[in-house]
Order: sequence, then C-alpha cells, then structure tokens
Amino acid sequence: MRAVIQRVLRAKVCVNGQTAGSIQRGLLVYLGVGPLDSQADAAKLADKIAFLRIFEDDNGKMNRSVQDVRGGVLAVPNFTLYADARKGRRPAFTGAAGPQEAVRLFEAFVAALKVAGCTVASGIFGAHMEISSLADGPVNILYDTQETPSPAPAAPARRPT
Repeated sequence: MRAVIQRVLRAKVCVNGQTAGSIQRGLLVYLGVGPLDSQADAAKLADKIAFLRIFEDDNGKMNRSVQDVRGGVLAVPNFTLYADARKGRRPAFTGAAGPQEAVRLFEAFVAALKVAGCTVASGIFGAHMEISSLADGPVNILYDTQETPSPAPAAPARRPT
C-alpha cells in the first residue's frame, strides 16, 4: 500500500456536490493499493498512521500522534499513487490492484484505523471526488508497505595513516 499522509487543519471530500467525509485537525491520507498488498499491510499501515508522531508538542517538537491531539483521519482511495510515468507522456496504472481487491483492502484499512481508536471519515471508492484541505506545516509523509528501508549510509573508509 502506498500512502501520502498530510497533516491538515481541515479536509473535506465531496462527491456529486455532497460531502462524503470531512475532518477538522488531523491527517488527510491518500491511499493506493498494489497487487501484492494484504490485510496485514492494511493493519500495519493503519497502526503506523494512528501512532505516527507528526503533531507538535508544547515545545514545538513533532512528538504527538493524531490520537494525542484528538484529530481525525480522512482516508481517500487513490489508485493514481501507482502511476508509472517513466515512459511516454501518459501514465500507466497497471501497478495498481484491481478494483475488487483494492476496495476490500481500502475498507480493511479504514476498519483498522477505527480499531486503533481513530475518528475516521473517508472518500468513496471509484467515485470522482473533489478534495479540499488546508495543509498544516506543510507536513507530508510518503509511506509504502512494500518498500524495504534504505540501508544506512556506510561510514567513510579510513585511510591508513
């Protein structure tokens, strides 16, 4: 699963002129589902987001989670996070999971956020959505459950003295 996690002062998603979901202070999460993703990935990502410390404490340090600040999470399904624009001028979306699997895992992600204690609103899978938000910071985090972490940079080689 791929997510763009944005700290916001407020966010809203509308479908056909009607509000489908909205939050005040919290996190706007655009979520894409890939073909290798599973229920375990949905749970892992929900746990990561629920407890990600990207809100400032009294000392101005990012030390509080969305739960700590009693914020909400607006989850928006977004298959375009799997766009491949390396060739040509029109992106390919073949890296995204099929609609049935993607909606199942998006719903599992939302359910896992709720189990983690988050207040959650969401967009509508497959609908054309209008999203409005007021970014806070800005703070934007990219997260991919399938990527392995980069190794720490190697220490510089010492020259014999």
